[in-house]
Amino acid sequence: MNSAALESGAWVDWIVAVLLVGGAAFALVGSYGLAKLSDFYKRLHGPTKATTLGVGGVLLASCIFFMSAGRGGTEQILVALFLFITAPVSAHLLVKAVLTLNAADRPPPPSLRSDPKGSTLGRDGSDQ
Repeated sequence: MNSAALESGAWVDWIVAVLLVGGAAFALVGSYGLAKLSDFYKRLHGPTKATTLGVGGVLLASCIFFMSAGRGGTEQILVALFLFITAPVSAHLLVKAVLTLNAADRPPPPSLRSDPKGSTLGRDGSDQ
C-alpha cells in the first residue's frame, strides 16, 4: 500500500471518530434532558432535538465508514432521512394530544389589554 492510501484512510477514521463522539455527546445530552427536566413539554424537547442530532451523527459516521470501505451506505442515509422526518412530526402530535387532553396546560388566548393611561390596546399594541 502506498502512503496516499494510508493518509486518506486515516482522515476517514478521524472523521468517523469525530462524528461518533459528537453524536454520542448529543445523544447523552438529550437522554439527560429526558431524565432530568421537570414537565412533559421540557422532557419532549431533549429527545426530539438533541438525540435526533446524535443519532444522525452516528448514522453519518456509519455511512462514511461503509462508503469508504466500498460496501454501500445507502441504508444509513435512508434511516437518517426517516428519522429526521418522523421525529418532529411525532413530537408535534404528542404535544397536540396532551394539549387536547389537558386544557389547563393551554396558554390563554390573546385578549385586549389596557395601557397604564387607560386606553384600550389591540392585539398588535395599537390604540383602538
